[in-house]
Amino acid sequence: MFATIGYYICIPFAWLLRALYELTSSYGWALVLFTVVIKLIMLPFQMKSKKSMMRMSRFQPMIKEIQTRYKNNQVKMNEELQRLYAEEGVNPMSGCLWSFLPFPILIALYSIIRQPITRFMMLTTTAMQGVIDAVSAAGFDLAAIAMTANDGAVTVKDGLTQLQPYGQITLVKAAQELGVALPEGWIHMDFSFLGMDLTMIPSDVIGQIGTGGWAVIGVLLIPIVSGALSFWQSKVSMAGNPSAADPNDPTARSSRMMMWMMPIMSLWIGFTLPASLGVYWIANSVLMLVQEKVLNKYFKKSMAAEDEAREKARMEDRLRRMEEARVAQQQREAEKKSLKEKQKAAQAAKAAKAEKAKKATTENGRIGDRPYARGRSFNADHYGE
Repeated sequence: MFATIGYYICIPFAWLLRALYELTSSYGWALVLFTVVIKLIMLPFQMKSKKSMMRMSRFQPMIKEIQTRYKNNQVKMNEELQRLYAEEGVNPMSGCLWSFLPFPILIALYSIIRQPITRFMMLTTTAMQGVIDAVSAAGFDLAAIAMTANDGAVTVKDGLTQLQPYGQITLVKAAQELGVALPEGWIHMDFSFLGMDLTMIPSDVIGQIGTGGWAVIGVLLIPIVSGALSFWQSKVSMAGNPSAADPNDPTARSSRMMMWMMPIMSLWIGFTLPASLGVYWIANSVLMLVQEKVLNKYFKKSMAAEDEAREKARMEDRLRRMEEARVAQQQREAEKKSLKEKQKAAQAAKAAKAEKAKKATTENGRIGDRPYARGRSFNADHYGE
């Protein structure tokens, strides 16, 4: 099942690499262009990831403040961090996800390189068996490519010869050199590039360094150049992330670990696998260097413009709130003044009424010069006329 899944995953990559090989007639340049096309396809996603990483680094002070404030309340800390990420539109895991993307592509490419007949040319195993029979009839020793039992017999399963891990590469070379009849759909393959055979594995040719000339030296230089470029690319990536210099930042610690791990992996891959994979890794590192430089410059300008716009919006909001507060204060003062005037008018009316009542009482009870001779409640019409 996994073999079937792997086959279908490899199909689009095989189509692309084959089209580029037919276009350039060079295996090495096809690999370089393959890397360029893949990088262009992934560029929008990597731009989003890069922007998220740079925004994350700029919000590290806010993150640290939240972590310090809620260090004793993990739930509250996570809630506040998630709120910050949502408000600022950042994803703390996006950078990690895309940094591992080259590896699945590398695995698919390794399968295509290792099996040029069934993956690159997409011929059937039956067609490949026909080529095996043809080279065997032409005098080629199958022990060089086939799995063999303890007695030296070639291993056959379901009528098909079982090949060694890199048996298909050797079979392609043998079939083309011997000039045997080849099946329909066969693509003539030239694995040379800049004087090197890209099917060679550096670890297998170390002993030939004194006699192999540039063909061997060049192959041995590929993993070294690959590791050095990978290290440089990691340094440039960290330089664009100021928080990576913080020794107390867990993200920075993982970035520093990746800075050493990636070159070591590049070196190991370059030495233990065919040189063609090293060419891919070198091209990928060079493109990553260019991408990092360009995106760092682009997003720094972009984020500076965002900061300026954010500061302008913050200032406008502050002025708006100040104006609203001033208008509200004026309204409160006007209401207070109006209330005082109403209260004053009510007090004046009450005083006038009291004065009028007092005057009326005084006049009703007056006899001569005695104002209250009849009493304060005297009413001459009390019983009617």
